[in-house]
Amino acid sequence: MKPLALLIPLAAWTLSACSTAPATPAANADTLQAYTWNMQTPAWRLPGQAPLQLHFDGQRLALAQLCNQASAPYQAEGDRLQLGAPMATLRACPDAALMQLEQRVLAQLPQLRSYAITGTASAPQLQLTFADGSQWQLGGQPTPATRFGGPGERIFLEVAAQTVACNHPLMPQAQCLRVRELHYNAQGLRQGSGEWQVFYGSIEGYQHQAGVRNVLRLQRYPAQAAGTPQPADAPRYAYVLDLVVESANER
Repeated sequence: MKPLALLIPLAAWTLSACSTAPATPAANADTLQAYTWNMQTPAWRLPGQAPLQLHFDGQRLALAQLCNQASAPYQAEGDRLQLGAPMATLRACPDAALMQLEQRVLAQLPQLRSYAITGTASAPQLQLTFADGSQWQLGGQPTPATRFGGPGERIFLEVAAQTVACNHPLMPQAQCLRVRELHYNAQGLRQGSGEWQVFYGSIEGYQHQAGVRNVLRLQRYPAQAAGTPQPADAPRYAYVLDLVVESANER
């Protein structure tokens, strides 16, 4: 008989205010996709480098913090987890140690056989077991979709190279981004753009560099759940960087 905690659906994890500790998350595909998993096993980390990250999205696993962009199809059933052949871009890497780690990771992943999730919904731990008996330990952090309660909306913003002075109630002499929304068709061809405007919020994961114009692919989320009271000056949306599509120096 399965423990009761394993029967609690993902959507109910946030309803834990009345309990003394968050429930143990269920080990299933939804849980895999609800978190970004950061490598904790020392043998698979490099000193001073950001850890390998795993992102389970749909039926594909994406890897981050390596030299190249890499991904592989996966299937999760019960405690079984199997990957197809990884695919990666072929960008040269100036860091020889990171390139060697990438090669080790891509060679190891096809041997993946099973997984287990322990810990709590606020601090989950993912254990991956491979055919040779070795294991990876990874810690989870909620994805933006988990934090904001939905998949969000994909948009494209062009960010001007220079910031502009703006009025901010908490920041005298504030500088804000100047942005306009871009529109693309299904084939990825640009169809038009909106008007330039001052952007008073922030973009999670984006650090602006003066003199560099960027086109960003973002996920936009409602900053507050529908029906939740919020201050009149509170931001309506939260923005999370997905990809820098284009960059150009305009100094």
